[in-house]
Amino acid sequence: MPKRRQLRSFDLKKIEGFENLIGVDEVGRGALAGPVVAGAVLVTRAFLEGRWACVKAGRVNDSKLLSAADRDSLWLEFESLAAQGHIHAHFGSASVEEIEQHNILGATKLAMRRAMEGIYPPAAFRRNEEPDLFSSVAERDSFVPIVSCRVLVDGLHLRGFPYPHTPIVNGDARSLCIAMGSIIAKVARDRMMAELDARHPGYGFAKHKGYGTDDHREAVVRLGRSPIHREMFLRKLMAQRPDPNQMDFLPDR
Repeated sequence: MPKRRQLRSFDLKKIEGFENLIGVDEVGRGALAGPVVAGAVLVTRAFLEGRWACVKAGRVNDSKLLSAADRDSLWLEFESLAAQGHIHAHFGSASVEEIEQHNILGATKLAMRRAMEGIYPPAAFRRNEEPDLFSSVAERDSFVPIVSCRVLVDGLHLRGFPYPHTPIVNGDARSLCIAMGSIIAKVARDRMMAELDARHPGYGFAKHKGYGTDDHREAVVRLGRSPIHREMFLRKLMAQRPDPNQMDFLPDR
């Protein structure tokens, strides 16, 4: 079986016993600048057994292995699928300030939570005690049955994450809905970085998307830290930046 078709088969196994399956993934965790962004995609068994998943899902892969043109094309297809009610998709982000405040792991969980909240609130996964006949109207209205949904998260178990979830190591290469979430997150973040490039020119954010390429590192050493750089990620790099007051200049000739 071709590797990409295994993504759909994997999800068909994971959805057993549930009505829905949600895949969650993040991008930007290792970047030197910009937000961390997560994508969440809900699929049903009907979708996984339907024409699109059987015929077109072979184009879906880990977002890092797809070209920008392929990701943009799939984004448009996901929008069409969502408009038709075949899937639900959402993305969430955490800012540089939130990365500094909560550290990168905390900010990643925050971005994932925001992506998930666009589909289901955390309370939808909790079964409150069913009220008895003598409960007040407010108490009866507060009862929320648990949804029939399994959440697959790329990577390891997320301690303190408000959604019950199944961690899938290398999930973006194994699960169709996680790979779809990865593409949603990647396209959303790339567009954010293009906008930030216009606000903070000279660093090349539209090209390297904030990751630590040689050109990016050289620009940081030359220009200093911008407002969207992650300070804790730059400490070692900035230690290498020459102090202009300590530089030796050649005499004028």
